[in-house]
Amino acid sequence: MSSSINPSARRFSRRDVVRASAAIAGGLAVAAPIAPVSQAQDTTSVTLALDWYPNANHAGIYVAQERGYFADAGLDVEIVVPSDPTTVLQTVGAGRDTFGISYQSEVLFARGQGVPVVSVATLVQHPLNSLMVLEDSPIETPADLAGHSVAVTGLPADEAFLRTMLEEAGLTLDDVEVINVGYDLLPSVFSGRADAVIGVYWTHETILAEREGYPVRYLRVEEWGVPDYYELVLVTSESILAGDEEMVRAFLGVLQHGYEGAIADPEAAIDLLIAESPDLVRDVELEGLELLMPLWTENGTISFGQQTAERWEAFGEWLKAEGLLAEEVEIAAAWRGDLLPGATSATPEG
Repeated sequence: MSSSINPSARRFSRRDVVRASAAIAGGLAVAAPIAPVSQAQDTTSVTLALDWYPNANHAGIYVAQERGYFADAGLDVEIVVPSDPTTVLQTVGAGRDTFGISYQSEVLFARGQGVPVVSVATLVQHPLNSLMVLEDSPIETPADLAGHSVAVTGLPADEAFLRTMLEEAGLTLDDVEVINVGYDLLPSVFSGRADAVIGVYWTHETILAEREGYPVRYLRVEEWGVPDYYELVLVTSESILAGDEEMVRAFLGVLQHGYEGAIADPEAAIDLLIAESPDLVRDVELEGLELLMPLWTENGTISFGQQTAERWEAFGEWLKAEGLLAEEVEIAAAWRGDLLPGATSATPEG
């Protein structure tokens, strides 16, 4: 059956959770040359809609912007912080934004609803979602969840993650008490209302918990049965790809260069990010960046942005098996892998 789930709704609502919580408390390959735009002497205006307010995940974007990499490629880029991130795929699909940052699952859901968006690069190579417990909890593996309570947001995708992790341990949802806490995820585990929580990012909420005096441990979902997937992806529309593919290639080349710059000098990257968004806590973002950087390029072993058919197919088929994605959705049409510098195939094998 088709799904009305909007995973970015979790991330948008998490902004309120994060603000409330904050109140409580190796070598890289040389960047490939940036491809020229279709009309080299003209400046092409594009917009990039973020998935959330500026944070460590976006460090490479601001490096590229503030160091003039986009301008050098003939691109006049406006970075948009949407008032409602749940609309990013709609604005990109309708052509109101040139590019947007979203989630692999959401791209598939959107295409199932006829929204003509395509993933052209990935920002984060692996899931950030995790199951989190307090450090002194007896829960060390999903098998230990039996007889314990787990807080969830109420989104079917998070419950599917939990169900898969339990099945990996020979358990079912009947073996645990599932508590729907909406977006009060951190408070539920801090207060003892729940023994565990799923739906928090191990690169962000875990840092906030530690800073508030609640040391935690976490289980990454892809290490316990959930197919590995891309947490964040860059999307554009089918019409943009058909009408100005060279501009897309140029944009991706610049973005790759920006993220390589952030990896080379994370302190400077955070300074640029804080200058754009002064409300951020520098130490929190820097610690998060240190966790994220290995996920951008697999510790420098692959190029930033790379996607594979294996990853897309495995996760898409899992969503279908969980009843979250319509069977007729064509997974291969949801992404392009041939647009990054040096890429040669639209459907590379993993």
